[in-house]
This record gives sequence, structure tokens and C-alpha cells, in this order.
Amino acid sequence: MAGTFSQIYIQYVFAVKGRQNLLQKPWREEVFQYISGIIKGKNQKPIIVNGVADHVHVFVGLKPSMLISDLVRDIKNNSSNFINERKFIKGKFSWQEGYGVFSYAQSQVETVYQYIANQEEHHKKQTFKEEYVEFLNRYEVEFDEKYLFDWNDG
Repeated sequence: MAGTFSQIYIQYVFAVKGRQNLLQKPWREEVFQYISGIIKGKNQKPIIVNGVADHVHVFVGLKPSMLISDLVRDIKNNSSNFINERKFIKGKFSWQEGYGVFSYAQSQVETVYQYIANQEEHHKKQTFKEEYVEFLNRYEVEFDEKYLFDWNDG
């Protein structure tokens, strides 16, 4: 019997609720490692998880048996519970509703990895809003700006 073989590369992008700068450096890496563990626990391949204080990029090798929406739901639910249980912030932590998801070819994996690895440096030059809208435009995703994340531009 023939097997099924695949490698689908997906990047998720999602933000802290209200785009607040809550993912602080002293514990941010622990959250990213936890997110990688969630992905592994779902039998998927975490390539890199990184971000800055207000948003996260998650790059995954996804098997076709896993729905894109199920994985991001589980990542967001479980990681927000982890942050709240650890009491990393005062009050309740949560992610904003919605997310961006973008697919890549094998030949792009290293470039995407480096891009995600260098988020701190990247966001010295470009805001998250500029980055996110650029992704949507580059991938020709139709959108209405009123349905994008709540932007904390002030």
C-alpha cells in the first residue's frame, strides 16, 4: 500500500489582545518554547517561534491531517492559559481574535526562518501594522482594514 508524503510550510502571525506590549523579554522565550511544545504535541514540526512584545510569528511544517485553524486555536488557547497560570502579567492575558497564515515553498524555508529569527531588528525599521499589511498585499489577500487587528498606534 502506498503512503502519503507531504511537507507543507505555514507561517502564522497573531497579536496580543489590544496589541499591548505584554510579551516581555524575561519570559518571552519560555512562552515561545511552550508554543513549540504545543506544536510537537500535535505531531507537527515547529521550525521557529519568535516575535516581539505585541505579536508572534510561528513557522510550522504542517501535515495535511492537521487543520490550519485547529492548530492556531490550540496554540493560542494553550499558550494564553500557560501565561495566565504562570502569572507573567497582572490581569488576564489573551490573544486577539484572528490571525494571518501564509504558505511557503521548501526553497523559502531558510529565508523565512531568518526573517522570523530577526524580529527585534526588523521592528526597529517597520511597525507590525506595516509588516502585516505588507504580508496581506504580497500574498494578494483581500482585506478590509476595519477587520484587521486592533492597532495600538498611539
